[in-house]
Amino acid sequence: MATRGAKVERNSVSEQPHELKYEAKKEGTTAKKVEAAKKSAGTNKRSAVEKKLDGKK
Repeated sequence: MATRGAKVERNSVSEQPHELKYEAKKEGTTAKKVEAAKKSAGTNKRSAVEKKLDGKK
């Protein structure tokens, strides 16, 4: 059972297309908007990105 890096992975949104699609589906938006929210937040922390997306709904 691999646990190395698992906590970090849950708390961030990477640039990988499947990560962006997952977050977009979860938030009911598009991958482009997730990417823009990530850039606007200035970080890849999931909580910060979701906070930015909540303001854009």
